[in-house]
Amino acid sequence: MDVSKKYGIEYRLLHAITKGHSWYGDWGYEFGAGSFGLTVDAYKSAVETLSSLPLSIFLSEGQKTHTRLQDTIKFYQSLSDHELVNTRDLFCYLTSLIHDAHKSTSGVDDSSCKKCPFYAPGISPSWTRGDIERVEEAMFRVLRAVSGSNWVSWRALRGAVFKVAPPELLDHCLKELGGKFAADGMIVSSRCNPSSGAFEYRLEPGNPSLNSTAAAIGSSVITCPSEENLIQDLRFLYENMLLPRTMLSFGHEVTSDAGIISARKLLDCKQFMKDYNKCETTVASVPNTIFLSCEVEIVDQLEENVPNLPPETVVLPSNATVFDLKREASRVFQDVYLMLRRFHAEELLGYSGVDDSTQVKLLIGSAESVQLRGRCLGKNGLGKFRMERGTEGWTVDCCCGAKDDDGERMLACDVCGVWQHTRCSGIPDSDSVPAKFVCLRCRGSSL
Repeated sequence: MDVSKKYGIEYRLLHAITKGHSWYGDWGYEFGAGSFGLTVDAYKSAVETLSSLPLSIFLSEGQKTHTRLQDTIKFYQSLSDHELVNTRDLFCYLTSLIHDAHKSTSGVDDSSCKKCPFYAPGISPSWTRGDIERVEEAMFRVLRAVSGSNWVSWRALRGAVFKVAPPELLDHCLKELGGKFAADGMIVSSRCNPSSGAFEYRLEPGNPSLNSTAAAIGSSVITCPSEENLIQDLRFLYENMLLPRTMLSFGHEVTSDAGIISARKLLDCKQFMKDYNKCETTVASVPNTIFLSCEVEIVDQLEENVPNLPPETVVLPSNATVFDLKREASRVFQDVYLMLRRFHAEELLGYSGVDDSTQVKLLIGSAESVQLRGRCLGKNGLGKFRMERGTEGWTVDCCCGAKDDDGERMLACDVCGVWQHTRCSGIPDSDSVPAKFVCLRCRGSSL
């Protein structure tokens, strides 16, 4: 069941757009069963439709100009070294920035912002140094006219000088404006507004702030948004471009309707499966690595009526011990199954009495599979989680095509006893279920 979220964003939409498959596709899971009768072909079509929505829908001249959404999209379009055309381009680019920012702040692969997309490595041959200086001076004049310590947004500054040069040159100068010295000794400071996420500038005396997250490149200071600001922008764009309730106000009616329907289908789809009968051992030969197909037996299993779980692949270094195997197997099954989030592997079956410090490769030799026994720690164990449908015998026959319980809210007809979705019956999710309900088929037969 794909209920994964990150930064408050459902990965059913975001990961499908950026990767073309579900979040659990990284572990070999594919479309298994969709809510509301969704088929695999409809799922794939919805992914492609939502991914290919052109950004021009959200930037069209018919919309209210100079909105935060338009500013944010244009901002990242101007920063990218390749053209951002559709929603897939934009969200892939933004998630890559977050990934790079996270590596930089964690001390991994810190490239001192030389790979930062805010860095403009070259100047068009058609632009002279005089052209650039003319644009910069026009921007200095605008910033000088601002009273006190007020900031000027990227949109406002660009709009104030839009007649001075072509848009491409304006964007180039805005990229490199942070850290520039004006003739009066003032310096341009730049930041991402912590509340709105908009890029802003102002003139300050003396040296650039030591607190600025900037990297000196030549005579410029290129400000890189923090990971926090990038995540704020990601959440803002997600909520305003991909959610059905906000997509209504954008673009051509046909395109908008297609995007809304596709987004709803992906949000409805939560169930993904791994077909173990079709899975073959195609793991590439990786030096100094052990791949094991690992099955687990849960001590609480009989009393909790938990079905047998299929094996999962556990990857270990060549010098791994039995302790390492137990720990990694516990982690793998915890990741895959919500009901096993407290699972702890305790025993390697068939090797009782073996010390945990024994190396796995010496113990099992060329074996490709192992079995472990363990339990779910804590007073609740597996008790808090159950299989979704349970053991009750339901008859489901909904107009959307669903013939089984798919986890969505349903109600039964008081005449025939057949279950169907409340949403498909015209009852919004926000409304309570009526005390008495008669389905359309029974209403028609009674006439």
